[in-house]
Amino acid sequence: MEQSQNPVVLEVCVDSLSSAKLAAEHGAQRVELNAALELGGLTPSIGLAEQAVAALQPYRCRVIAMVRPRPGGFDYDTDALAVMQQNIGRLLAAGVDGVALGVLNSDGSIDEQANRELIQPVLQAKQEAVFHRAFDLTPDPIEAMDTLIGLGMTRVLTSGQAPSAMQGTATIRKLIEHAEGRIQVLPGSGITPDNVEQLIRETGCDQVHASLRRVIEDESGACNPAIQFSSSPPKNGGYHQADPDKVAGMMKALRMHV
Repeated sequence: MEQSQNPVVLEVCVDSLSSAKLAAEHGAQRVELNAALELGGLTPSIGLAEQAVAALQPYRCRVIAMVRPRPGGFDYDTDALAVMQQNIGRLLAAGVDGVALGVLNSDGSIDEQANRELIQPVLQAKQEAVFHRAFDLTPDPIEAMDTLIGLGMTRVLTSGQAPSAMQGTATIRKLIEHAEGRIQVLPGSGITPDNVEQLIRETGCDQVHASLRRVIEDESGACNPAIQFSSSPPKNGGYHQADPDKVAGMMKALRMHV
């Protein structure tokens, strides 16, 4: 199956092979591959990356791998940076089309040196270097964008420094206008089939990032109610998976916008 060419690209955030396949099968042109989305997304395993690249190739669905070594903030020590660098090399060898990462200084500004060193092998491989939503913590988004442009970043994922992309539409539009094509701007956070058309109208964006998930029950995880392996929902053995109806609904909304 070959992907249809939609003017607005849909990237779906996933953390399993089944979710990646569901997203591609229902029209997503790109996935952001993670582990542990309940923690905001961490680096996926190499096995998952290899399997996703192979499975999505027939759909011409691109795979961007998250490179985030731990939950929390984005001011990393030398040990964490070393792990990130090694993971990037392994992920590129696994065939991903790019990586999403972000390193900040303690004041929230972009750590230019760390990011430059991390994305060097990505750019040398002619793949995509994406700065994730750590961008939304920066004190001056225009200055931060200029820094990312100078580093050679391909794209920046942002909610416009608001809790959701719909709340950040004014800033997202300013960022797109300021970028003037020098860097791609990918709105993300809280985007649904019901609000995506309004988001596109208000921002002028040509791509969107969404989770579009559902909860799948796993009864084995509820066999002993006194035992919980995660404080993050869903509980009782459930887990998240891409929702094919939501992905198809998003693609329908994007086609209607054309």
